[in-house]
Amino acid sequence: MARFASMSLLLVAAAATRQCVAFSPAVSRTAFSRAASSTRLYASDSDFDDFSSNVCFMFPGQGAQFVGMCGELCKEVPAAKALFDEASEILGYDLLDRCTEGPKEVLDSTEVSQPAIFVASMAAVEKLRQEEGEDAVNAATCAMGLSLGEYSALCYAGALDFKDGVKITKARGEAMQAASDAADSGMVSVIGIGKDVVAELCEAAAEKSGKPIKIANFLCKGNYSVSGASEACDVVAEIAKPEFKARMTVKLAVAGAFHTDFMAPAVPSLEEVLETIELKKPRIPVISNVDAKPHSDPETIKKLLATQVTSSVQWEDTMDSVLAKDFERAVELGPGKVTAGILKRFSKTAACTNVEV
Repeated sequence: MARFASMSLLLVAAAATRQCVAFSPAVSRTAFSRAASSTRLYASDSDFDDFSSNVCFMFPGQGAQFVGMCGELCKEVPAAKALFDEASEILGYDLLDRCTEGPKEVLDSTEVSQPAIFVASMAAVEKLRQEEGEDAVNAATCAMGLSLGEYSALCYAGALDFKDGVKITKARGEAMQAASDAADSGMVSVIGIGKDVVAELCEAAAEKSGKPIKIANFLCKGNYSVSGASEACDVVAEIAKPEFKARMTVKLAVAGAFHTDFMAPAVPSLEEVLETIELKKPRIPVISNVDAKPHSDPETIKKLLATQVTSSVQWEDTMDSVLAKDFERAVELGPGKVTAGILKRFSKTAACTNVEV
Protein backbone atom coordinates (compact mmCIF):
# COMPACT_ATOMS: atom_id res chain seq x y z
CA MET A 1 0.00 0.00 0.00
CA ALA A 2 2.83 2.41 0.83
CA ARG A 3 4.45 1.65 -2.51
CA PHE A 4 1.18 2.30 -4.33
CA ALA A 5 0.74 5.62 -2.53
CA SER A 6 4.30 6.60 -3.43
CA MET A 7 3.79 5.85 -7.11
CA SER A 8 0.46 7.71 -7.17
CA LEU A 9 2.11 10.75 -5.63
CA LEU A 10 4.96 10.50 -8.13
CA LEU A 11 2.61 10.35 -11.10
CA VAL A 12 0.82 13.47 -9.88
CA ALA A 13 4.11 15.30 -9.39
CA ALA A 14 5.48 14.36 -12.82
CA ALA A 15 2.32 15.24 -14.69
CA ALA A 16 1.81 18.48 -12.79
CA THR A 17 5.19 19.77 -13.74
CA ARG A 18 5.62 18.78 -17.38
CA GLN A 19 1.52 19.11 -15.54
CA CYS A 20 -24.17 22.65 -27.46
CA VAL A 21 -24.72 23.44 -30.91
CA ALA A 22 -22.20 24.37 -33.54
CA PHE A 23 -21.23 28.00 -33.68
CA SER A 24 -18.63 30.11 -35.45
CA PRO A 25 -15.17 30.96 -34.05
CA ALA A 26 -16.36 34.53 -33.59
CA VAL A 27 -19.16 33.31 -31.33
CA SER A 28 -16.60 31.11 -29.57
CA ARG A 29 -14.58 34.14 -28.59
CA THR A 30 -17.70 35.90 -27.37
CA ALA A 31 -18.67 32.91 -25.23
CA PHE A 32 -15.48 33.19 -23.22
CA SER A 33 -15.58 36.95 -22.73
CA ARG A 34 -19.25 37.92 -22.71
CA ALA A 35 -19.25 38.39 -18.92
CA ALA A 36 -16.40 40.89 -19.13
CA SER A 37 -17.70 43.25 -21.81
CA SER A 38 -16.50 46.45 -20.17
CA THR A 39 -13.30 47.73 -21.78
CA ARG A 40 -12.13 50.04 -19.02
CA LEU A 41 -9.25 49.01 -16.80
CA TYR A 42 -10.03 48.71 -13.12
CA ALA A 43 -7.80 50.61 -10.72
CA SER A 44 -8.90 48.55 -7.73
CA ASP A 45 -7.18 45.23 -7.11
CA SER A 46 -9.11 44.21 -3.99
CA ASP A 47 -12.54 43.37 -5.41
CA PHE A 48 -12.04 39.65 -4.78
CA ASP A 49 -10.40 39.75 -1.36
CA ASP A 50 -13.37 38.02 0.26
CA PHE A 51 -13.97 35.46 -2.48
CA SER A 52 -16.06 32.28 -2.32
CA SER A 53 -14.45 28.91 -3.03
CA ASN A 54 -17.79 27.09 -3.05
CA VAL A 55 -17.30 25.71 -6.59
CA CYS A 56 -13.76 25.74 -7.96
CA PHE A 57 -12.94 25.23 -11.63
CA MET A 58 -9.36 23.98 -12.06
CA PHE A 59 -7.29 23.85 -15.24
CA PRO A 60 -4.18 21.72 -15.86
CA GLY A 61 -0.74 22.89 -16.88
CA GLN A 62 2.07 21.67 -19.10
CA GLY A 63 2.63 17.93 -18.82
CA ALA A 64 -1.07 17.01 -18.97
CA GLN A 65 -1.01 16.60 -22.75
CA PHE A 66 -1.17 13.18 -24.41
CA VAL A 67 -1.28 12.00 -28.01
CA GLY A 68 -4.88 11.29 -28.97
CA MET A 69 -6.47 14.00 -26.85
CA CYS A 70 -9.49 15.88 -28.21
CA GLY A 71 -10.00 13.60 -31.23
CA GLU A 72 -13.36 12.16 -30.21
CA LEU A 73 -14.30 15.37 -28.43
CA CYS A 74 -14.06 17.41 -31.62
CA LYS A 75 -16.23 14.86 -33.44
CA GLU A 76 -18.92 15.09 -30.78
CA VAL A 77 -18.74 18.78 -29.80
CA PRO A 78 -18.80 21.14 -32.82
CA ALA A 79 -17.94 24.14 -30.66
CA ALA A 80 -14.71 22.42 -29.57
CA LYS A 81 -13.74 21.76 -33.18
CA ALA A 82 -14.39 25.45 -33.96
CA LEU A 83 -11.87 26.41 -31.28
CA PHE A 84 -9.19 24.17 -32.76
CA ASP A 85 -9.87 25.55 -36.25
CA GLU A 86 -9.49 29.11 -35.00
CA ALA A 87 -6.33 28.26 -33.06
CA SER A 88 -4.78 26.54 -36.08
CA GLU A 89 -5.20 29.71 -38.13
CA ILE A 90 -3.32 31.68 -35.49
CA LEU A 91 -0.58 29.09 -34.97
CA GLY A 92 0.02 28.33 -38.64
CA TYR A 93 -0.31 24.56 -38.26
CA ASP A 94 -3.03 21.98 -37.63
CA LEU A 95 -3.17 21.91 -33.83
CA LEU A 96 -5.80 19.17 -33.65
CA ASP A 97 -3.66 16.91 -35.82
CA ARG A 98 -0.72 17.37 -33.47
CA CYS A 99 -2.95 16.58 -30.51
CA THR A 100 -4.45 13.47 -32.04
CA GLU A 101 -1.55 12.13 -34.12
CA GLY A 102 1.55 13.54 -32.47
CA PRO A 103 4.25 12.44 -32.71
CA LYS A 104 4.74 12.54 -28.95
CA GLU A 105 8.03 14.44 -29.06
CA VAL A 106 6.36 17.20 -31.09
CA LEU A 107 3.30 17.48 -28.85
CA ASP A 108 5.51 17.41 -25.76
CA SER A 109 7.68 20.29 -26.97
CA THR A 110 7.08 23.42 -24.94
CA GLU A 111 6.11 25.58 -27.91
CA VAL A 112 3.36 23.12 -29.00
CA SER A 113 2.16 21.72 -25.68
CA GLN A 114 1.35 25.12 -24.18
CA PRO A 115 -1.20 26.28 -26.81
CA ALA A 116 -2.41 22.67 -27.11
CA ILE A 117 -3.30 22.42 -23.43
CA PHE A 118 -4.88 25.87 -23.43
CA VAL A 119 -7.14 25.06 -26.40
CA ALA A 120 -7.93 21.58 -25.05
CA SER A 121 -9.00 23.10 -21.74
CA MET A 122 -11.28 25.60 -23.46
CA ALA A 123 -12.67 22.73 -25.53
CA ALA A 124 -13.50 20.95 -22.24
CA VAL A 125 -15.57 24.00 -21.25
CA GLU A 126 -17.54 23.58 -24.48
CA LYS A 127 -18.02 19.88 -23.73
CA LEU A 128 -19.47 20.80 -20.34
CA ARG A 129 -21.71 23.40 -21.99
CA GLN A 130 -23.08 20.90 -24.52
CA GLU A 131 -23.57 18.06 -22.03
CA GLU A 132 -24.85 19.92 -18.96
CA GLY A 133 -25.88 23.38 -20.13
CA GLU A 134 -25.06 26.99 -19.38
CA ASP A 135 -25.82 26.76 -15.67
CA ALA A 136 -23.14 24.10 -15.24
CA VAL A 137 -20.60 26.21 -17.11
CA ASN A 138 -21.36 29.26 -14.99
CA ALA A 139 -21.41 27.40 -11.65
CA ALA A 140 -17.85 28.28 -10.62
CA THR A 141 -17.35 30.84 -7.88
CA CYS A 142 -13.58 30.89 -8.43
CA ALA A 143 -11.05 29.47 -10.89
CA MET A 144 -7.41 28.52 -10.85
CA GLY A 145 -4.90 26.91 -13.17
CA LEU A 146 -1.60 25.19 -12.59
CA SER A 147 1.09 27.40 -14.15
CA LEU A 148 0.08 27.51 -17.83
CA GLY A 149 -3.45 26.63 -16.69
CA GLU A 150 -3.81 30.12 -15.25
CA TYR A 151 -4.35 31.37 -18.82
CA SER A 152 -7.18 28.86 -19.24
CA ALA A 153 -8.70 30.03 -15.96
CA LEU A 154 -8.51 33.67 -17.05
CA CYS A 155 -10.12 32.85 -20.39
CA TYR A 156 -12.90 30.91 -18.69
CA ALA A 157 -13.45 33.86 -16.32
CA GLY A 158 -13.89 36.29 -19.23
CA ALA A 159 -10.69 38.21 -18.59
CA LEU A 160 -8.85 36.88 -21.64
CA ASP A 161 -10.23 36.56 -25.15
CA PHE A 162 -9.73 33.08 -26.63
CA LYS A 163 -7.84 34.36 -29.66
CA ASP A 164 -5.49 36.34 -27.42
CA GLY A 165 -5.05 33.28 -25.21
CA VAL A 166 -3.76 31.28 -28.17
CA LYS A 167 -1.49 34.15 -29.14
CA ILE A 168 -0.02 34.44 -25.65
CA THR A 169 0.46 30.73 -25.01
CA LYS A 170 2.17 30.42 -28.39
CA ALA A 171 4.57 33.22 -27.52
CA ARG A 172 5.06 31.95 -23.98
CA GLY A 173 5.87 28.45 -25.16
CA GLU A 174 8.32 29.66 -27.78
CA ALA A 175 10.06 32.02 -25.36
CA MET A 176 10.37 29.39 -22.64
CA GLN A 177 11.71 26.86 -25.15
CA ALA A 178 14.34 29.36 -26.29
CA ALA A 179 15.31 30.11 -22.68
CA SER A 180 15.60 26.39 -22.01
CA ASP A 181 17.81 25.88 -25.06
CA ALA A 182 20.14 28.64 -23.88
CA ALA A 183 21.17 26.89 -20.65
CA ASP A 184 21.73 23.36 -19.42
CA SER A 185 19.02 23.04 -16.78
CA GLY A 186 16.22 20.79 -15.61
CA MET A 187 13.77 19.77 -12.91
CA VAL A 188 13.50 17.02 -10.30
CA SER A 189 10.51 15.85 -8.30
CA VAL A 190 11.25 15.26 -4.63
CA ILE A 191 8.76 13.01 -2.86
CA GLY A 192 8.20 12.30 0.82
CA ILE A 193 9.77 15.18 2.71
CA GLY A 194 8.56 18.62 3.83
CA LYS A 195 9.22 21.86 2.02
CA ASP A 196 11.68 23.08 4.65
CA VAL A 197 13.77 19.95 4.19
CA VAL A 198 13.54 20.30 0.40
CA ALA A 199 14.84 23.86 0.76
CA GLU A 200 17.79 22.52 2.79
CA LEU A 201 18.35 19.88 0.10
CA CYS A 202 18.50 22.60 -2.56
CA GLU A 203 21.02 24.59 -0.49
CA ALA A 204 23.21 21.52 -0.11
CA ALA A 205 22.99 20.66 -3.80
CA ALA A 206 23.81 24.24 -4.81
CA GLU A 207 26.82 24.29 -2.51
CA LYS A 208 28.11 20.93 -3.70
CA SER A 209 27.59 21.62 -7.41
CA GLY A 210 28.35 25.33 -7.39
CA LYS A 211 25.18 25.83 -9.43
CA PRO A 212 21.77 27.32 -8.52
CA ILE A 213 18.66 25.28 -7.75
CA LYS A 214 15.41 26.05 -5.90
CA ILE A 215 11.89 24.83 -5.26
CA ALA A 216 9.82 25.60 -8.35
CA ASN A 217 6.50 23.93 -7.63
CA PHE A 218 4.93 23.84 -4.18
CA LEU A 219 2.28 21.27 -5.06
CA CYS A 220 1.24 19.66 -1.78
CA LYS A 221 2.75 18.30 1.41
CA GLY A 222 5.50 15.85 0.52
CA ASN A 223 5.34 16.66 -3.19
CA TYR A 224 7.65 19.37 -4.50
CA SER A 225 9.56 19.99 -7.71
CA VAL A 226 12.93 21.71 -7.80
CA SER A 227 14.47 23.53 -10.77
CA GLY A 228 18.01 24.50 -11.54
CA ALA A 229 21.23 23.81 -13.38
CA SER A 230 21.60 20.23 -14.56
CA GLU A 231 24.63 19.69 -12.32
CA ALA A 232 22.61 20.74 -9.29
CA CYS A 233 19.71 18.53 -10.37
CA ASP A 234 22.11 15.59 -10.52
CA VAL A 235 23.26 16.29 -6.97
CA VAL A 236 19.66 16.48 -5.73
CA ALA A 237 18.98 13.06 -7.21
CA GLU A 238 22.17 11.75 -5.65
CA ILE A 239 21.78 12.97 -2.05
CA ALA A 240 18.01 13.34 -1.49
CA LYS A 241 17.37 9.79 -0.27
CA PRO A 242 20.55 8.95 1.69
CA GLU A 243 21.12 12.35 3.29
CA PHE A 244 17.65 13.95 3.49
CA LYS A 245 15.44 10.85 3.77
CA ALA A 246 13.33 11.58 0.69
CA ARG A 247 11.13 8.69 -0.39
CA MET A 248 12.18 9.11 -4.00
CA THR A 249 13.30 11.56 -6.66
CA VAL A 250 12.62 11.59 -10.38
CA LYS A 251 14.20 13.77 -13.03
CA LEU A 252 11.39 15.29 -15.04
CA ALA A 253 11.15 15.24 -18.82
CA VAL A 254 10.94 19.00 -19.28
CA ALA A 255 12.88 21.41 -21.48
CA GLY A 256 14.49 23.36 -18.67
CA ALA A 257 14.35 24.90 -15.21
CA PHE A 258 10.84 26.34 -15.28
CA HIS A 259 9.78 28.87 -12.63
CA THR A 260 13.32 30.04 -11.90
CA ASP A 261 15.63 32.79 -13.14
CA PHE A 262 16.70 30.41 -15.91
CA MET A 263 13.46 31.53 -17.60
CA ALA A 264 14.30 35.26 -17.27
CA PRO A 265 15.16 35.54 -21.00
CA ALA A 266 11.54 34.62 -21.76
CA VAL A 267 10.06 37.49 -19.76
CA PRO A 268 10.63 40.39 -22.24
CA SER A 269 8.96 38.44 -25.07
CA LEU A 270 6.03 37.59 -22.85
CA GLU A 271 5.70 41.18 -21.64
CA GLU A 272 5.75 42.37 -25.23
CA VAL A 273 2.85 40.17 -26.31
CA LEU A 274 0.91 40.92 -23.11
CA GLU A 275 1.09 44.61 -24.02
CA THR A 276 -0.69 43.89 -27.30
CA ILE A 277 -3.78 42.31 -25.75
CA GLU A 278 -6.64 43.67 -23.68
CA LEU A 279 -7.13 41.97 -20.35
CA LYS A 280 -10.45 42.60 -18.60
CA LYS A 281 -11.50 42.28 -14.99
CA PRO A 282 -12.40 38.60 -14.43
CA ARG A 283 -16.10 37.95 -13.77
CA ILE A 284 -15.06 35.61 -10.92
CA PRO A 285 -11.83 35.41 -8.88
CA VAL A 286 -8.87 33.73 -10.57
CA ILE A 287 -6.14 32.79 -8.11
CA SER A 288 -2.60 33.71 -9.12
CA ASN A 289 0.20 31.14 -9.06
CA VAL A 290 2.62 33.82 -7.88
CA ASP A 291 1.01 34.81 -4.57
CA ALA A 292 -1.97 32.42 -4.21
CA LYS A 293 -4.38 35.38 -4.24
CA PRO A 294 -7.12 36.56 -6.63
CA HIS A 295 -6.67 39.90 -8.39
CA SER A 296 -9.19 42.21 -10.05
CA ASP A 297 -6.98 44.83 -11.70
CA PRO A 298 -6.04 43.78 -15.26
CA GLU A 299 -2.68 45.55 -15.20
CA THR A 300 -1.74 43.78 -11.97
CA ILE A 301 -2.73 40.45 -13.50
CA LYS A 302 -0.56 41.15 -16.53
CA LYS A 303 2.45 41.89 -14.35
CA LEU A 304 1.90 38.69 -12.38
CA LEU A 305 1.64 36.64 -15.57
CA ALA A 306 5.02 37.96 -16.67
CA THR A 307 6.46 37.24 -13.23
CA GLN A 308 4.98 33.77 -13.15
CA VAL A 309 7.56 32.14 -15.46
CA THR A 310 10.39 32.89 -13.00
CA SER A 311 8.42 32.52 -9.75
CA SER A 312 7.64 29.39 -7.79
CA VAL A 313 4.13 28.01 -8.22
CA GLN A 314 2.25 28.47 -4.94
CA TRP A 315 -0.32 25.72 -5.48
CA GLU A 316 -0.06 24.41 -1.92
CA ASP A 317 -1.07 27.80 -0.47
CA THR A 318 -3.83 28.07 -3.06
CA MET A 319 -5.36 24.74 -2.04
CA ASP A 320 -5.05 25.56 1.65
CA SER A 321 -6.84 28.87 1.08
CA VAL A 322 -9.62 27.33 -1.00
CA LEU A 323 -10.32 24.43 1.34
CA ALA A 324 -10.34 26.70 4.40
CA LYS A 325 -13.26 28.73 3.03
CA ASP A 326 -16.73 27.55 1.90
CA PHE A 327 -15.48 24.86 -0.49
CA GLU A 328 -18.02 22.25 -1.63
CA ARG A 329 -16.71 20.83 -4.89
CA ALA A 330 -14.21 21.21 -7.69
CA VAL A 331 -14.32 20.57 -11.43
CA GLU A 332 -11.18 19.91 -13.46
CA LEU A 333 -11.45 20.81 -17.15
CA GLY A 334 -8.85 19.65 -19.65
CA PRO A 335 -6.51 16.76 -20.32
CA GLY A 336 -5.63 14.39 -17.49
CA LYS A 337 -6.51 14.45 -13.80
CA VAL A 338 -3.48 16.22 -12.36
CA THR A 339 -5.10 18.96 -10.33
CA ALA A 340 -7.79 16.54 -9.12
CA GLY A 341 -5.04 14.22 -7.94
CA ILE A 342 -3.33 17.01 -6.04
CA LEU A 343 -6.64 18.04 -4.46
CA LYS A 344 -7.05 14.51 -3.10
CA ARG A 345 -3.68 14.83 -1.39
CA PHE A 346 -5.16 17.69 0.64
CA SER A 347 -8.54 16.07 1.29
CA LYS A 348 -9.50 12.52 0.39
CA THR A 349 -13.15 13.44 0.81
CA ALA A 350 -13.08 16.56 -1.41
CA ALA A 351 -15.68 16.27 -4.16
CA CYS A 352 -14.19 16.62 -7.63
CA THR A 353 -15.40 15.78 -11.13
CA ASN A 354 -13.43 15.80 -14.38
CA VAL A 355 -14.41 17.08 -17.82
CA GLU A 356 -11.85 15.18 -19.85
CA VAL A 357 -10.83 15.56 -23.43
